[in-house]
Order: sequence, then C-alpha cells, then structure tokens
Amino acid sequence: MATALSPEKLKKQQARKEREIKKWEKQKARPKGNTYFWYLVLIIALIYAVDEIASQINSLMQTEIANDLIKSESSVTILNLLNVVAIPFQIVVIFYRPLADRFGRKKFLIINTFGMSLALFVIFLSNNVIMYFVGACAILFFVPHDMHVVYIMESAPSKSRAITYSVVKFFANMAVMLVPLLRRWLMSSAGEWRNVYIIPAFVGITVSLIALLCARETDAFIESRLRYLRMTEEELQAEEAKKKAQNSQGGVVDALKFGFSHKQLRWVFICFALAGIGVVGSMNYQAILTHGYALSNFGSNAKEFLDLVSVKQVSQALTLYPIGMALSQVIMGFISDKKGRKAAAITVATNCVVSFIIFTVGANMNLAPTLVGFFCGAFVGSYYSTNDVLIMMAGESAPTNLRSSATSAQTVVGFAGYAIGFSINTVLALIFGDGIIGTVALCLLVPSFVITLVALIKNTHDTRGLDLDKVTGTEWD
Repeated sequence: MATALSPEKLKKQQARKEREIKKWEKQKARPKGNTYFWYLVLIIALIYAVDEIASQINSLMQTEIANDLIKSESSVTILNLLNVVAIPFQIVVIFYRPLADRFGRKKFLIINTFGMSLALFVIFLSNNVIMYFVGACAILFFVPHDMHVVYIMESAPSKSRAITYSVVKFFANMAVMLVPLLRRWLMSSAGEWRNVYIIPAFVGITVSLIALLCARETDAFIESRLRYLRMTEEELQAEEAKKKAQNSQGGVVDALKFGFSHKQLRWVFICFALAGIGVVGSMNYQAILTHGYALSNFGSNAKEFLDLVSVKQVSQALTLYPIGMALSQVIMGFISDKKGRKAAAITVATNCVVSFIIFTVGANMNLAPTLVGFFCGAFVGSYYSTNDVLIMMAGESAPTNLRSSATSAQTVVGFAGYAIGFSINTVLALIFGDGIIGTVALCLLVPSFVITLVALIKNTHDTRGLDLDKVTGTEWD
C-alpha cells in the first residue's frame, strides 16, 4: 500500500502540477499559421537527413576505418566486435527513450540532433581508435531515439501519416548521397576517410539550433500530458488498477509486460527480433562490396588491393546506393497508406531478400558498380523499411501513454535477433577472415526473413488509419 503524503507535500505536488498544466495550456493556445505543418515537415526532414547520415556514415566508411585503425585480415570483424563497448550506451537508451513520454518530444529532438552531430565532429578529429569509439558510441546512443519519427506520427494526418513519413524518409535517404560524393571529392586515398565527417557535423549542429527556435511540442503529447496531470489521486489509482502493469506515463518494463500480454504487439515484437538476425548484411554491406570486387578483380591477391578497390569501385557503387535506398523506402509509405502496414511489411521484406542476393552475387561477379550499388541501397533500404514498418505497427498498436516506451521495448526484444546474427558472423569471420562475411550474411538473412514473412502473414493485423488517441492495444486479442 502506498504511503500517504503529508499535507505539505501534497500541497507542493499540486502546485507543481498546476504550474505544469499552465505551461502546457499556454503552449497549446499558441496560434499556428496555415503553413506551420509544412514548416515543421521541413525541419523534421533536415533532422531526419542528419540522423540517416549519422547512422550510416560509419558503415559507408567501414573498410577504410578498419584498415586504418586496425591492422588485421579480420579488421572489419574486429571493429564490429569492438562495438560491444557501445552496448552499455544502447542499454541506457532503452531507459532514456521513454523520458520523452514524461518531459515532451521537443527537448529530445534537439538534444539527440545536437548530440549525434557533435559525435560526428569528434570522429573527424579522431587520430586513434579510442577517440573514434568515443564518437561512435555517442552516435549509437543518440541515433536510436528516433524522436523525429514520433513527431511525424503525432503531427501528420492519419490518412497520410505513412506517406508523409516515407516522403521525409526519401529526402533523408537522398541526403545520404552526400557521403559517397564527399568520398569522391575529399578522398584521394583511403587514409583520408576522416574528411567526410566534417560537413554532416556542421549541418547537424546548425539544424539542431533551428529546431530549438522554430519547432513546437506535438499536440498529441500536450493533450496526453494534460489528461494525466488533471486526473485526481482517486482517478490515478483507478486507472492504475484498470491497466494493472501499465505505467501511466510510460516505462520500458511496463511496455514489455503489456506487449507480451497482447497478441498484436507480441507478434510485432517477435517479427522485429527475427528480422534482426539478418543484421550482419546491413552492418557490413560496404565490406561485402569491397571484398566481393577485390576477389572478382584480383583473385588470390585480393587482400593486397582492398584500399584500391574501396577508393574506385566501392566509391562508384556507393554513388547510387542512396537512390536505391530512397526508392525502396518511399515505396513502403505509399503501399502502407493504400494497402496497409501489413502489406507494406511483406513487400519490403521480400524486396530486401531479392535485392540482397543481386547485390552480393553482383559484386562477386564484377558486375557494373552502379548497378550493384543501386541494389545494395535497395537491400539496405528495404531492410530498414522492414524495421520501420514494424516500429510503426508497434507504435500504432500501443496506447499513447506507452507509445514511445513500446518502441523501446521492441528494441529490447530485437537485441535477441541482433545477438544471434552478430555472434555467428563474428566467430566465423575471426576464423576465416572478413572475406566470408557475404556468405554468412546470405545464410542468416534469407531464412530469417522467410520466417518473418510467415509470422507477419499468419499472426499480425493491419493498423492503417487507426485513431491513435483511442488505441488501447487490446483490439486484436
């Protein structure tokens, strides 16, 4: 039984509530211009672009970083293995992310954008593996928060939510083209890889300041928070009893309990974990390209020419990588809003498998780099789109007070799939060298995605067009 608060503490608590209510009411009452939504979309698109660049740039520069900082036949695998150092940061994210359900979306939109941009600048300045990992760990902490995605979900009209998301995502993915362009402009040799980081870092810091001045809190959060603050103690206790394990303002543990107690969220979580087994391909596509082209061009001497291949064929292939990625992802939004989230998930998962096979085989057969790069982007874009639509389904299958927490809970479950794929790849690559990564990724991704497709078809339901303010999470039980 909860300990009763003293009259003085109750009075202070009520005073804090009233101050917070006034604050949110004041923000809610602020007039919006007719163009605010489109202005917000522009800001979110810029932030999304920085997020996509920050999340992909280390992968796009993978072999150059590994060969410069680590001298080994398994340098890429060792670099990935060292990422275990970042696991504590990712665990903290699980508990950091739900804070947006308590303190608001805008604060974390700004903090995350500034944080990931500063991390890019740290990597630009790095001259050793320790400094590089300081920046890499910071990126891994700030990028998964995806507060810009929550902004889109809570600000866009329900009928065009997925299309808005996909158009913004398309722009963000096209912005990733900046990375291969900078590779060609600023890298005359593989050792100059750090030069590619400075421009994205500067853009990100600038955009975070623009968001600080111009973005507003989402209406959905303000309404949810005001409802919570206006509840009496008796109403809070009744709500807690009714929802049992749910926390009235979010929490990853409560979201896990809630998710696995209800069919829809449970299977969306499981599908997310199954898809995660194929993470090796999405982590190491640049290494797969490099080793594939080196082997097809130089045969048994491939290891001696990795740097040459990375500057020439790989940089050329990566030029069309963002286009393949952007097109594969924008398709998801249109299918999602026209045919449903479930249909979109099935489509992008299938495209993921087909594109992966084409790009992997193409690199090893020395096909045109632009063609291979396009399908490499299509594979990675479809892989991310599969995760994105599953995240969207989880968010739309959870009540507002647990929406952000549910996506954190989904990440926890997803770690199981990531761990399986990462562990198998690490052991085999340390034994046989980085050249085997493509084969391992093929053997992991194809079966895991086939099982994911079966689970999606048989055990999940569509969430298109739902009123997010009315979702309880129990509709599909």
